[in-house]
Amino acid sequence: MNTLSAIPTIESFALPTGSPPVACVDIGGTKVAVQVVDDQGVRGKVAEPTATTGGNDALALQIIRLVGQSCAAAGVPVQAIARVGVSSCGPFVLNQGLVELAAPNICGGQAGPARGLPNDWKTALLEAPLRAAFGHVRVENDGIGALEAERRWGALQDQGVPMANCAYVTWSTGIGTGVCVDGHVLRGKNGNAGHAGHIFVSDNNTALCGCGNVGDVEGLIAGNALARRFAPEGYANAAILFEAIYAGDERAIAIIDDVCQVMGRMLYSMIATLDLARISIGGSVYWHHRNYLLPRLRAAVQGKLPPLTEGCELVSAGLGERVGDFGALALVA
Repeated sequence: MNTLSAIPTIESFALPTGSPPVACVDIGGTKVAVQVVDDQGVRGKVAEPTATTGGNDALALQIIRLVGQSCAAAGVPVQAIARVGVSSCGPFVLNQGLVELAAPNICGGQAGPARGLPNDWKTALLEAPLRAAFGHVRVENDGIGALEAERRWGALQDQGVPMANCAYVTWSTGIGTGVCVDGHVLRGKNGNAGHAGHIFVSDNNTALCGCGNVGDVEGLIAGNALARRFAPEGYANAAILFEAIYAGDERAIAIIDDVCQVMGRMLYSMIATLDLARISIGGSVYWHHRNYLLPRLRAAVQGKLPPLTEGCELVSAGLGERVGDFGALALVA
């Protein structure tokens, strides 16, 4: 299920013959990527740094422009786009039922002056301008996009059927999740359900998260947190920390053992509160070191209140490093 040879590529995907084209938008804190997908496949991918200057409609205007550029590169008229799927970092707020971003890595008014963002936005307009430009728009947190992709094409299937009680967890620059219970993808009042990376599972309150929390899961173990916390000890980033582990560095091994306990507690909390059958794990920090990390995460959960934890599998993402590429597509395909 989780071997490299089994992982599909986004380039090999195509909609059924005769399907109208769709546009897939992936919004991150540092980059926005857009591509067109139709019955000829995935085409016209364009990307550029996420807009953080100008008015708070700058991001939406950037997406509208990039969809136009993607269509031009693919030879598809913009007017032919049937649906636009937007998989975005969060959190979200709703304004008259439409999504606006309140992401602290995009909105300076959320992050505060210490983050150095060149704007004072409390929110970035998103869904309203896109709906004015395109006929059908679906905006979801990127954790939900990845969850839907894993349920459609990845590891969160049972004999080809999307699982009813499952979650996707990304361990990357940040910590994000998407959750499905009783066949229903959880969204919450503002579409922010699944922000488990911002819960507290440790008494360590020395690590500042980008959201402003001190000592939450993301602040302790995300990729950028590992760099911030352990650079003074000689481990400048996650890659160097793992190199030291593979070389037998006992201090590095102890650090990652502690990190796996934090992640393991988060996973256990998700299993205990949501009664999940499977969690697939992806993201750059995890994926590049999955053979080392997965057994330790399983050990951190195993044996804790067996009626809840037995029968819940922890597995590597079936879509591998490409789960993010499929996230926006899963919203509209």
